[in-house]
Amino acid sequence: MPELYDLVVRAEKAFVEGEWRAASVAVRDGVIAAIAEFDEGFPAHTVVTLPSSQVLIPGIVDTHVHVNEPGRTEWEGFTTATRAAAAGGVTTIVDMPLNSIPPTTTVEGLAVKREAAAPQASVDVGFWGGAIPSSLGSLEPLWNDGVYGFKAFLSPSGVDEFPHLSTPQLRAALEEIASFGGLLIVHAEDPEVLDRAADAVHGPDYLAFVASRPDLAEEDAIAHVIAGVRATGARAHILHLSSARALDQIRAAKAEGLPLTVETCPHYLSFSAEHIPDGATQYKCCPPIRDEGNRELLWEALLDGTIDLIASDHSPSTAALKFAGNGDFTEAWGGISGLQLAFPAVWSGARARGIPLERVLGWMSVNTSALIGLTSKGVIAAGADADLVALAPDESFTVSADALEHKNKVSAYDGSTLHGVVHTTWVRGEVAHLLGEQAASSPRGRLLTRSTD
Repeated sequence: MPELYDLVVRAEKAFVEGEWRAASVAVRDGVIAAIAEFDEGFPAHTVVTLPSSQVLIPGIVDTHVHVNEPGRTEWEGFTTATRAAAAGGVTTIVDMPLNSIPPTTTVEGLAVKREAAAPQASVDVGFWGGAIPSSLGSLEPLWNDGVYGFKAFLSPSGVDEFPHLSTPQLRAALEEIASFGGLLIVHAEDPEVLDRAADAVHGPDYLAFVASRPDLAEEDAIAHVIAGVRATGARAHILHLSSARALDQIRAAKAEGLPLTVETCPHYLSFSAEHIPDGATQYKCCPPIRDEGNRELLWEALLDGTIDLIASDHSPSTAALKFAGNGDFTEAWGGISGLQLAFPAVWSGARARGIPLERVLGWMSVNTSALIGLTSKGVIAAGADADLVALAPDESFTVSADALEHKNKVSAYDGSTLHGVVHTTWVRGEVAHLLGEQAASSPRGRLLTRSTD
């Protein structure tokens, strides 16, 4: 008698190895063991047949998530963040080195992060290291301990324990990282430009807030990164691009063959400055959400490959911090809380523009996995991790912030109608989310390290 598979998922439409087809996907020991035709009679402990309204896709890989635990766990934590991820079809997150205390800038800080995450994670979790002035010259031990790269700010981060790099320090970081083949990921806003524009911000006026963080801040900082990559040969990745005015120099750098990649975020693709009310600080983020024309240019840059991927930049805080100052953009904490809604938000925007679902999967699963070398993620294929999502792409829902899994029920998407309902999320073949059911009592996630994946 043949050995039973742990799970078989049958779908009339599954995104298998980059193509849509009817398929049965068989799972054993957390790995996709076999793929066959829809009506293949695989023997299994559990067989799930998706209704025709649902498609089977690989789990989303979100490479830009601020979990904040330990140290600022009241902002978010691994239990709530990873449950939110699973509810949004995200099966892997990579945690940023701030705003936790201690930041992940040392091997010891990474160990503290892992200890906090291990018993709580409902999805797989990897970690970024941090490049701050005091950690320059000692980045390689963190790399050898399994971080996927190093986050740096070129302007103040907002937290004292994670200071930004000057332009000479940026060059030093790139030289160091090039020496061991690492990756630098960069918050690219120029502090001198920001200082000159600081007087523009005015209380609850959203457009004044945007003027206080002008396009030029991104343009100049990205120019510094490109010059550093050209000089050192290091790989660099531009985080959360909001300004379309930086696209020409990015295109030129890529045409030159420089090892530069770029991401944007769901909020830059979903919202526009013209429609953000004054005082609505739930929309505050840095760099800011810009105008509608800028938004459409970001979509075009995704389609032509100038922008490589989309990640959530889930950056929550307490409601008290987010609404500090009663609508004053000067006082409110910046950051969009969007982990659970990132995939539906991007799919909704793509769907409205006639962009097929497979392009979204390319930006949010395939390319995010490729950024950090996760060959076992982002694809439904034999030998890959059984990270699977049953999605109803044409089903819609109205966002209620109170119903989200995020620890703090604040969302720029509150009241929005989105398409793409996640019915089931499997992490390594185990159910991590089932629509309408309580989260699993025992988390299923695994901690990832660059050296073992």
